[in-house]
Amino acid sequence: MSGEAGYPAARAITRGPGHHFFGYYDKCPWDPTGRYVLGLETAFMDRPPTADDRATVGLIDRADGDRWRPLAETRAWNWQQGAMLQWLPSADGARRIIYNDREGDRFVAVIRDLDSDEARTLPRPIYAVSRDGRSAVCPSFARLQQTRPGYGYAGVPDPWADDPAPADDGIWWTDLASGESRLIVSLERIARFDPQPGMAGAKHWFNHLEFGPDDRRFIFLHRWRRPGERGWRTRLFTANPDGTDLHCVADHEMVSHFAWRDPRRILAWARQRDRGDHYYLFTDRTGEREIVGEGVLTVDGHCSYSPDGRWLLTDTYPDAERRRTLILYRLADGKRIDIGRFFAPPELEGEIRCDLHPRWDRDGTQICLDSAHQGARRMYVLDVGAIVAG
Repeated sequence: MSGEAGYPAARAITRGPGHHFFGYYDKCPWDPTGRYVLGLETAFMDRPPTADDRATVGLIDRADGDRWRPLAETRAWNWQQGAMLQWLPSADGARRIIYNDREGDRFVAVIRDLDSDEARTLPRPIYAVSRDGRSAVCPSFARLQQTRPGYGYAGVPDPWADDPAPADDGIWWTDLASGESRLIVSLERIARFDPQPGMAGAKHWFNHLEFGPDDRRFIFLHRWRRPGERGWRTRLFTANPDGTDLHCVADHEMVSHFAWRDPRRILAWARQRDRGDHYYLFTDRTGEREIVGEGVLTVDGHCSYSPDGRWLLTDTYPDAERRRTLILYRLADGKRIDIGRFFAPPELEGEIRCDLHPRWDRDGTQICLDSAHQGARRMYVLDVGAIVAG
């Protein structure tokens, strides 16, 4: 339970002695049948992972008492986004997953067939997989480890650590069948794209990539930080999968979480100089924008649309009572329904925090989240079928 009366029950689907979580809000942990849920298991919960720490990749069998089935181990993971663990779309009915790992002095991706237990290693890690399961895009996790701890992986040094915007690193595209990869958007290129005055002397990096619903475009954040600054500044971009036709969606130096509404529109918590910080619905390559949930959705959160497009799911960061609120927002009439409040342990802060990162199931009737409100990292499921039917 979330510890709050009147909310849907939040049922733990993992148990000790280990700790369990899935990762980010932009990937679905359920398989197409709804029976199996992907997750990661660790032996600790209260410090950043080192290069020697391993996480176990596993399945939760919802039809067998939520039995945990370990599958493999990974040495490329973090508390915020896990190991980019996800199901691969399959035209032949095969059950395949993909996740990141480390081999020696490089990060890689592993495709594992759950029926044969055969595994194939790709020479580069992945971040976002295309909706058709054929390709992936990825920034440098070594650079992320230095610029945004909690989102990169330990164990591989950034070869361009001293270069503010290297020409030979950035976003890489990978063919998942052949393993072929190529650099499609370099950090040098993005730093020269309509440069802002605050970029002078800044170090640049990429984060948060996602393909659009029809795979014709992908989206990403460009971030930079000047020497001596603690915070960073952000622009939101879209591009074709080969890196062409770059478009800056939002350039007012603050963009956070986002979600594709459809192949042309993107919801993002962002700043606009004339209207302030809100959820905005941007139309790609047009400059059009509109506020969503004005006066109702008032803070940044991990946002996603229900599979039928009728509901927006999001959450909050801890309030004064250290509670994170889980929120459903009905797009048709702007009605907000709070469906849970979860205590955030104060010892889990910064890069080791346990955000809810709520995720829809494939039918749009259940929500999976990560939480430590009961003293351990656990995965929880809420049934919201009765609510979203309204």
